Amino acid sequence: MEFLTNTLWVLLAITSLLIIGLVLIHRGRGGGITDMFGGGLASGIQSSAVGERNLTRITWGVAIFWGLIVVLLGLIARFA
Repeated sequence: MEFLTNTLWVLLAITSLLIIGLVLIHRGRGGGITDMFGGGLASGIQSSAVGERNLTRITWGVAIFWGLIVVLLGLIARFA
């Protein structure tokens, strides 16, 4: 049980950092952080509407996975 808990904590940290990065890459209404630094990698990703949609889907997928990890950690803490 301890191995599972530690694994979930590591996954939670990784997905948290990944969500932060993905949200910052998104093109906001004001241009976002990508325009502040001249675009870089994100400008190539966002060059089309398909790229933006895929980035949104990836962000949602990681966010749902993050939420499931939080729920599992809560259940483990409650019943273990």
